[in-house]
Amino acid sequence: MATCLKSSTSSGAGESLRRSGAGPTSPGMDMQASNTASDTWTVAGHTFRSRLIVGTGKYKDFAQNAAAVEASGAEIVTVAVRRVNISDPSQPVLMDYIDPKKITYLPNTAGCFTADEAIRTLRLAREAGGWELVKLEVLGEARTLYPDMRETLKATEVLANEGFQPMVYCVDDPIAAKQLEEAGAVAIMPLGAPIGSGLGIQNRVTIRLIVEGANVPVLVDAGVGTASDAAVAMELGCDGVLMNTAIAEAKDPVRMARAMKWAVEAGRDAYLAGRMGTRKYADPSSPLAGLI
Repeated sequence: MATCLKSSTSSGAGESLRRSGAGPTSPGMDMQASNTASDTWTVAGHTFRSRLIVGTGKYKDFAQNAAAVEASGAEIVTVAVRRVNISDPSQPVLMDYIDPKKITYLPNTAGCFTADEAIRTLRLAREAGGWELVKLEVLGEARTLYPDMRETLKATEVLANEGFQPMVYCVDDPIAAKQLEEAGAVAIMPLGAPIGSGLGIQNRVTIRLIVEGANVPVLVDAGVGTASDAAVAMELGCDGVLMNTAIAEAKDPVRMARAMKWAVEAGRDAYLAGRMGTRKYADPSSPLAGLI
């Protein structure tokens, strides 16, 4: 079973035991900056500061994509092996715009509808670029782009046995998530809503249950439409968020990428801070006793 350290900083309010450490305790800005800098996450031995992963599809061109990546602060980009040119020098090549020495490339199996197709795609990716940390998605149908979990689980087992480190797109089902982890997934990536829908997280309860039960990173993948959706994912305790369409189809992709960066950071800080409890009735900010 593949396992990894999920996060190097944790909250003192409701954080599960699989995390360790303590969140910010000092009101000083220097201390807050220090905690932010040390709040990293690790997947399959790779450690990152940014908790935002962005895609490389639907942009006007590679230059706009590169500008959005820079504005987002992302350290990982997903690359659809079957759609994005990463090897034909006669055509514009993504590497000329997004430097793989500075940004981690995460090959994915977008457009694959069977386990065999996805496995073959990632084997080709490894031959082309040596990639072993990969994103696996096996779709069930073109209309909803929901994952086919039977084929996904099959592909996860094969890829893990072949030395790949699959980060796996899945339904928001805590049982399926645990099965993927046991099969060798190094990260669980439940959808918040259908791919490209922009509907935001539709079932916060199941996402939270997946987070609580996982021993590997959990990242919301798909459905984010705007910055508040990204903040919600982080407030639920997710280790990160992956998005593409929310940035690429914004009227100003670069500005939206910057907004997503701030939203992910704000949501993470809110989670570490520990939100107040909810109440059925009002509770005055100033005590009512001892009034003049």
